[in-house]
Amino acid sequence: MDENNTSPTRTNRTGLQRFILLVGSVGPLGHCPASGTVTVAVVGVPLVWLAGHYGVPLWAYLAVTAALTLGGVWIHQVGDRILGEKDSSKLVIDELVGYAVAMIAVMPTPQLLLVGFFLERGIDIVKVWPANQIEKRWPGGWGVVGDDVVAGVYTLIILHILATWVPQYVGL
Repeated sequence: MDENNTSPTRTNRTGLQRFILLVGSVGPLGHCPASGTVTVAVVGVPLVWLAGHYGVPLWAYLAVTAALTLGGVWIHQVGDRILGEKDSSKLVIDELVGYAVAMIAVMPTPQLLLVGFFLERGIDIVKVWPANQIEKRWPGGWGVVGDDVVAGVYTLIILHILATWVPQYVGL
């Protein structure tokens, strides 16, 4: 254990703790500069494109997004405790949740994938209300993932408005 903190040191972690951190950091991506943005660009965008390309039904997309959300809450709850940090920048699974929410029922054209990426990342980074309150007031992993869900919902609304009002500009 660290002298000033109750989290296990890197050498004292169990196999399960290391696995939780590996999943939560999406392999090495959580250790990159701008780790959340890199994770969404490298994993989130291609996964959403593949889901659309292979015609994943909406119910399956929603089920996976819900499972990712609940799993993300748990991983952040446990992972932050292991690392001795609150909302550790090394744990980036919450960023994937935000992007997955943003792309619900969106036709993944290249334009919408990019607009969704930049909008969701910007809204998440700025912490548009009520995300800032959720992050501060909700306990543990709920607050960490909750603010990303809010960013995803805002982005989702904007993307659906764009797809309806100016479909030619978003590749529809």
